[in-house]
Amino acid sequence: MSEHDSNPFTEPELSNPFQDPSVTHARQMTTTTTATMAEYNPFTDSKPTAMASKPPTQPAIMKPTEEPPVYSQPRVQVAFFSWFVLVFFPHALTVTGAQESTGGAGELLRRQEELERKAAELDRREREMQSLSASGGRRNNWPPLPEKFPVGPCFYHDVTVDIPVEYQKTVKIMYYLWMFHTGTLLANLVGSMAWFCVDPARGVDFGLAILWFLLFTPCSFVCWYRPVYGAFKSDSSFRFFVFFFVYVCQLGVYVMQSVGIPGWGACGWLSALTCLNANVAVGVLTILVAALFTALVVMSLVMFKKVHAMYRTTGASFQKAQQEMAAGVMSNKTVQAAAATAGSKAAQGAFKESI
Repeated sequence: MSEHDSNPFTEPELSNPFQDPSVTHARQMTTTTTATMAEYNPFTDSKPTAMASKPPTQPAIMKPTEEPPVYSQPRVQVAFFSWFVLVFFPHALTVTGAQESTGGAGELLRRQEELERKAAELDRREREMQSLSASGGRRNNWPPLPEKFPVGPCFYHDVTVDIPVEYQKTVKIMYYLWMFHTGTLLANLVGSMAWFCVDPARGVDFGLAILWFLLFTPCSFVCWYRPVYGAFKSDSSFRFFVFFFVYVCQLGVYVMQSVGIPGWGACGWLSALTCLNANVAVGVLTILVAALFTALVVMSLVMFKKVHAMYRTTGASFQKAQQEMAAGVMSNKTVQAAAATAGSKAAQGAFKESI
């Protein structure tokens, strides 16, 4: 019991807690700092003793922990290539930039030229119309005959003046097709004459070839080219129907001429094969004429479909054609005179019957 009754604070092995080294060191630091701060005068240049005793500090310098990233090999190659081209071939970059910059400029220039061309064409047509109105009307210029020729031109033909811009190309192709038709008939005439020289029994074919050339050349111009010319000029449904009717008949004639039945005056394929047995040179000539007739059939069919497609976009119709025909008939002076004469006779007859 005596052991438990003893005072624990009197034990020799237990020390005073305030005598701990850490506490003692803290008390000494606090005392030193307080004394130093008490002696410090902020209005003087002197510094506290504790602060002066400390060594001067250096600014913090951070050392890189890792090296900067190395550029990848492709980027280095691209940079070297760009430097190489820029140093040794500077004109290449200039040309490339010029091509890119002039790509859009070329399109704008092309459109500007097209607009200027259309404006010049409209200006020319306006001056043409003014000159025609000043001279009292336009003079016929087709066919282009000499001034001293006893027969003058019969028609006025100028596609750029009469035909709208969107239809001029089609009308020009139809005119070239008519010229090709005339040249084919002329070649057929030459081939038939050569065949007649080899075989005198082919006089009928030679005579019919002359007739077809003299007949179909002006009739084709008047009967199907002038109607399509006038149809596109005035947007006439009646002229369109006249063209379609005549051109279908003309296309059938082309087919028969390309076949070349002997005795019909056409150097088609049958006539060419027959002539080839008699004379090789004349046979080759007639084969060429047969090829021309075949090409004429193909081109005529293509242009017929093209004109028909354009006709459907113009708003023409059979009813408009009937109205135009009736208006044309009633506006004809001969018809008006005949109607007036018939009306006066009918009125006189009715007056006599009433008396």
